[in-house]
Amino acid sequence: MSNEQLLDQPGSRVIELDIEGMTCASCVGRVERKLGKLGGVQASVNLPLESASVTVPGDITDEQITATVAAAGYKATIRGGELSVRADGAGMRQHASKRGTSEHAEHGGPAVRSTPHAATHPASAAAAKLRPRLIVAAVLTVPIFLISMFPAFQFANWGWVAAALALPVVSWAAWPFHRAAAVNARHFASTMDTLVSIGVTAAYVFSAWQLIEDPRMTDHLRGMEGMEGMGSGGLYFEVAAVVTTFLLLGRYLEANAKQKAGDALKALLDLGAKDATVLREGKEYQVPAGQLVVGDVVVVHPGEKIATDGVVVEGSSAVDASLVTGESVPVEVGPDSPVTGATINTSGRLLVRATRVGSETTLAQMGRLVSQAQTGKAPIARLADRISAVFVPVVLVIAALTFGAWLLAAGPAISDAELRTAFTAAVAVLVIACPCALGLATPVGLLTGTGRGAQLGILIKGPQVLEDTRTVDTILLDKTGTVTTGHLSVARTEAFGSFGESEILRLAGAVEAASEHPIARAIAAAALSADSGQHDAGQLPAVAGFRSAPGGGVRGTVEGRLVTAGRTGWLQENGIALAPGRLEMLRRAEESGATAIWLAVDGEPAGIISLRDTLKPGSAAAIARLRELGLRPILLTGDNAAVAAQVAAAVGIAPKDVFAGVLPEGKVEAVRQLQAAGATVAMAGDGVNDAAALAQADLGIAMGSGTDVAIEAADLTVMGNDLGQVAQAIELSRRTLATIKTNLFWAFFYNAVGIPVAALGLLNPMIAGAAMAASSVLVVANSLRLRSFGK
Repeated sequence: MSNEQLLDQPGSRVIELDIEGMTCASCVGRVERKLGKLGGVQASVNLPLESASVTVPGDITDEQITATVAAAGYKATIRGGELSVRADGAGMRQHASKRGTSEHAEHGGPAVRSTPHAATHPASAAAAKLRPRLIVAAVLTVPIFLISMFPAFQFANWGWVAAALALPVVSWAAWPFHRAAAVNARHFASTMDTLVSIGVTAAYVFSAWQLIEDPRMTDHLRGMEGMEGMGSGGLYFEVAAVVTTFLLLGRYLEANAKQKAGDALKALLDLGAKDATVLREGKEYQVPAGQLVVGDVVVVHPGEKIATDGVVVEGSSAVDASLVTGESVPVEVGPDSPVTGATINTSGRLLVRATRVGSETTLAQMGRLVSQAQTGKAPIARLADRISAVFVPVVLVIAALTFGAWLLAAGPAISDAELRTAFTAAVAVLVIACPCALGLATPVGLLTGTGRGAQLGILIKGPQVLEDTRTVDTILLDKTGTVTTGHLSVARTEAFGSFGESEILRLAGAVEAASEHPIARAIAAAALSADSGQHDAGQLPAVAGFRSAPGGGVRGTVEGRLVTAGRTGWLQENGIALAPGRLEMLRRAEESGATAIWLAVDGEPAGIISLRDTLKPGSAAAIARLRELGLRPILLTGDNAAVAAQVAAAVGIAPKDVFAGVLPEGKVEAVRQLQAAGATVAMAGDGVNDAAALAQADLGIAMGSGTDVAIEAADLTVMGNDLGQVAQAIELSRRTLATIKTNLFWAFFYNAVGIPVAALGLLNPMIAGAAMAASSVLVVANSLRLRSFGK
């Protein structure tokens, strides 16, 4: 059953788990397979975050989920309650069906109700636990290595001293490996820890057995004469100790690096204000921000963070939104301006009425989207998971075959030297094969990339998005609100016959005031401004019988007269005849680059209102950057061809790449036409009328200044309104995918080369241990390079 089908079932939900005890990709695979055996359950497990996002049908309890993880050998706890999913799957089905993906987290949107917590990163706790074991191992390993490897440090019966020093290293210091191996063995499974535990234990036990069999083998003289390459005689105490120390060091460095990779999300969640000043009954009260409710009026003094999403009810100021949107220029706000929680009031005193609190705020939604994206899996990671599932058992077989092959090659009479060679090769295979890097390759890259994106105001909804950004070659850009500011203003009013310009503007403003379209808002604002000097409080007349057609126009009765406003087709649809001369007037207005609409009163044309939009700063540079990324930009707009051509010319889009006069349903059709022609299409938009096209596109990109439905339908969301962030989002996604692929290549290459080299006896176990630890640190370090993206 797909996630789309599962989420449509009554009672379906998504829960987040914290899982203790996972150490490698094999652990991840085991947990996912165990949970997958429960009917209808789908799980995505993240190794660096030590977490899982589990989609659960209504007939499976939370206790069954945690018990199943426990049965796999790990401890699971539900994080901060469950993330409930609407039974009707609203807002999910259309988007999920776009690619048939099984990643619930990519499409959860507002159906998810929980606030991510900013608890201590699991990697930080892991590093703290490893530190004392690493210190003890390092302190004891140094003398073991010196007396075992250098004759000058040897003394009579030094082997017994090496055995005594190595015992706490291979037992207590290496206990995390042994414990994990034992837990998995009880469930007839094996992981990376199995290889380490067997290798270290075998090296110590084999050496102890050799020493007991021949107690005199390390008297001073024999120790001086018995040096044969790396190691001394048949003793491998230094191998066991050095391998343990290197692996602990690698895991410690890895844990610290993983903590850095997750710092971006923690920093994001910590951005919010901790306290708020609430105005109640004329008095100001200090309360925790978490106690705010919708409707509270919050007082924000200069220099303070705005505690929650809301609307300004009094005051004016400039708000610094860079921490949330990534844009550096403060935004001027005043009464009725929307503001976002965690942004900073830079100057005047503001009164803000809370509209979203708690888990519904923009900041909480950002954190949720980032967290869900980090828990998901890209398709490329599935290959690593499938390999890891069988990797360890195969390596155990290879190690046994290596040992047997060396003994067979030695013939019937096996000397001590030949036995040592066979043993060394087998241990080296066990150590070099540990798939740590394989398990870290994808999640650490994803963790760092999505975290850096959050710092830049870029939200990547899921790992699948990374694959999509690699393949897109065409990008549709909605003009209004994406390429242009979307803030239209009335530039000219032409009246016909007995109508006056102020009269048609007033009538048009009255009927348009009932619409949310940018053109309607601009006309209503202009009418209200012009009317304020002539009527009490600047009130526009009421409208009755209001009707609107998306992309067409509006109609309603104002002061007893039927007022119709909109495009030519809308007036004709309403039976209003337009004389050729007046059509020519409209054509001239549109050729000048304006957006022009008709106004008719009681079925007679009354005038033409012309409006103009302005380009966003940086749109031309952003489109040039999109071209550099290999994308073909196409302008998509409901405006007329003349307006579209003027905007296209200003930003560097070719005339043949302009789709003008496109209605909302036409935007979807435009995407489909390009897809049918073989293009892989990205769509960037910000309005309700863009949502369907965003969902249809191979990659939907929502501008954060737009509507919730557009953001929900998209794959990528840029929290600012700068088109340059769209190019930056695509570049970051591609860079993250490239980093993950590089990690996987080196992880596969390392094991593919290291295992045969070790089996041929060309690799000492100590070197293998160092190389294995280094490979994990290298993968994490490579991922951390993404932290500097955009700097």
